[in-house]
Amino acid sequence: GNHVIPNVHFRKVNGMTKGGHYRAMFRTWFDQAARKKRRSQNRKAKAARMAPRPVAGLLRPVVHPPTQRYNMKLRLGKGFTLEELREAKISPKLAPTIGIAVDHRRRNKCAESLQANVNRLKLYKSKLLIFPKKSGKKGVKKGDTPKSELQNVAQNTLKEIIPVERPALRVKARAITSEEKESSAFKTLKKCRTNLKYDGAKRKKAAEGKEEK
Repeated sequence: GNHVIPNVHFRKVNGMTKGGHYRAMFRTWFDQAARKKRRSQNRKAKAARMAPRPVAGLLRPVVHPPTQRYNMKLRLGKGFTLEELREAKISPKLAPTIGIAVDHRRRNKCAESLQANVNRLKLYKSKLLIFPKKSGKKGVKKGDTPKSELQNVAQNTLKEIIPVERPALRVKARAITSEEKESSAFKTLKKCRTNLKYDGAKRKKAAEGKEEK
C-alpha cells in the first residue's frame, strides 16, 4: 500500500552508540539526602525565628474553591471577611496584630460558611496567648496574657494552625426511602421556576384586591 517505509533508528538508545554524539543526557540526583537535610534545617531555623508565634504564619479562613469541578472541596483562603470578624467580635485593625489574616474584598455567600469561619475565629481566640511587647510591668498592656500562663508554651507547628475538618465525600449505600421515591426533583424545580415567573403578577393582583376593599 501507500504506507511509509519503516525506517526506525533503534541504534539511538540511552547509552553510547558511536562516540559521544548520540549520548543521552541524564540528570543525576545524588544530592537527594543532602536536600532533605537542608529542608529540615530550614524548617527548624524558621520555627526558631518565628517562635513563639505559629510557624504557619497568619490564621486563614476555610473556603470553597470556585467552579463546579472543585467547589465541593475545602481549602484555606486569603483572609477573613469583615462580617466574620464582626460576628466573632474582633476589630479588623486588631486582627493582623494577633495573627489573623483579613481580606476586605471577600464576601460571604451563605450562612454556613460564615458560621464555620466564626467558630474557627472563636476557637483561635480561646487558645490565643498574647505575650507582652516589652519586659517589666510597664510593657504589659490590656489584653495581654498573665505571666503565669506564659511558662513553657509549646509552639504551633501545624500547617493550617487549626486543622480544616474536611467532610467525607463518600456516601455509604442505603435503601431508597418511600418519601424519596414519591418526591420529584424535576417537579420541585419546575414549581419554583413557575412561582418566580408569576411572583410579580400575584403581588400586583393582591395589592389591587386590597385597594378594592
